[in-house]
Amino acid sequence: MRAFMKPKIHPDYRTITVTCSCGHSWDTRSTLARDLHVEVCSQCHPFYTGKQKIVDTAGRVEKFRQKYARKGAPRAAEKSPAA
Repeated sequence: MRAFMKPKIHPDYRTITVTCSCGHSWDTRSTLARDLHVEVCSQCHPFYTGKQKIVDTAGRVEKFRQKYARKGAPRAAEKSPAA
């Protein structure tokens, strides 16, 4: 026995065009009745393109690097043994 969907209770599923602000566009299927405009897509998002930059505000990145930079020998080796 095969189950069927109930008629006339599901929205129309149609093809729409999604357009990014960078100009890239593609077709997809949706229940949305109009075309869609997005601000960021996989063609222009820094995470996907590899063009991600670290924005250094007031030297915070440099402070972090200086604070956690390796200083040579570990601290346990610097202490003299208690004999």
